[in-house]
Amino acid sequence: MINSPLVVFVIALFAQWGAAFGGDVLRQRVRPIESKERQDLDIVLTAALTLFALIIGFSFSMAVTRYDQRKNYEEAEANAIGTEYLRADLLPADDAARVRALLRTYIDQRILFYLGKERLISETGPKPELLQAELWSTVAHVGSTQPTPVVALAIWGMNDVLNSQGYTQAAWLNRIPLAAWSLMGLIAVFSNGLLGYRERSSGKLAPVILPVIASIAFFLIADIDSPNGGIIHVVPQNLMMTAQSIKAP
Repeated sequence: MINSPLVVFVIALFAQWGAAFGGDVLRQRVRPIESKERQDLDIVLTAALTLFALIIGFSFSMAVTRYDQRKNYEEAEANAIGTEYLRADLLPADDAARVRALLRTYIDQRILFYLGKERLISETGPKPELLQAELWSTVAHVGSTQPTPVVALAIWGMNDVLNSQGYTQAAWLNRIPLAAWSLMGLIAVFSNGLLGYRERSSGKLAPVILPVIASIAFFLIADIDSPNGGIIHVVPQNLMMTAQSIKAP
């Protein structure tokens, strides 16, 4: 569900509207507010809404941090691939040509990964894990036959290429915990329930507007936190520029 920000928005909106309506029904038909309870209820409602705002801010900060991390790892991947492409000159001619060809295929696959088009990766060449194994075996073979400091630089560069992909994968899996979503949802429901239960001197605009505003915040948090879902993504600009430079004639 949290991979579909629009679903999060719809569920949050109707859950909060339902809570506000339920609170209003409870006050009107089941248990009206006594005069001596109004001040206490206002204090509890203010505290609940304040806590709700803090939880939203905290969750938004978590989502932005993870988004920035994914952007940083995309840049690191592009630098690692570009560096290793240049270091291929340190290998024998045949092995260098092979490494460059494999890197050109590999960077195309990484771009498709960032664009959320993983289904198209199989059309560009071997599976990513097989391509990585082939890249490593090529430089490892040279290193075993020619264990020189110069060749070690090429091996080290390939190690950075493979490690950067692992870091990116870890960042893709690093999401806002489900417990945080659950707590934020519970506080939203109870806050809107209290808002609906509270007597109002003019209209019922607040119990209608607050769920909309909070649901938009939920949508934004889920969108930023989702690597491929929604409308906000990490565009692999650095990988695209690197791909253009290594494929230039």
